[in-house]
Amino acid sequence: MGQAQSGDRVRVHYTGRLANGTMFDTSMEHEPLEFTVGGGELIPGFDQAVLGMTAGESKTATIPADQAYGPHHAERVINVERHHLPSDLQPELGQRLQMTRPDGTTLTVVVTTITETHVTLDANHPLAGQDLIFDLMLVEIL
Repeated sequence: MGQAQSGDRVRVHYTGRLANGTMFDTSMEHEPLEFTVGGGELIPGFDQAVLGMTAGESKTATIPADQAYGPHHAERVINVERHHLPSDLQPELGQRLQMTRPDGTTLTVVVTTITETHVTLDANHPLAGQDLIFDLMLVEIL
């Protein structure tokens, strides 16, 4: 039985948790995640955690923020005056919205604060700035 190496196509079951124990994602109710190790499809720390595993092996890996979704950048959090939002938009905490940049690309933001006059929008990835803990099981090397 070989070990997973860069370039191998693998299938992995995983459960992702934060340091406080909150689960943020799992494949356990679905098919295993299939990807190419080192192919840049996933966060770098996940790729690194799978390297060297053998089919059937399980382990827990802690991935620091800089190997996951990076740091939380304060400059990606903006306060918008409510009158600048579409009149039919009723923002709610945690709501995901799409914004169009001047170059025509879209950006997903999350509503983090709402006041009478302003809405705070965060364009950071929801897991930015957090270390992630993954329980991994390498199902197979294809």
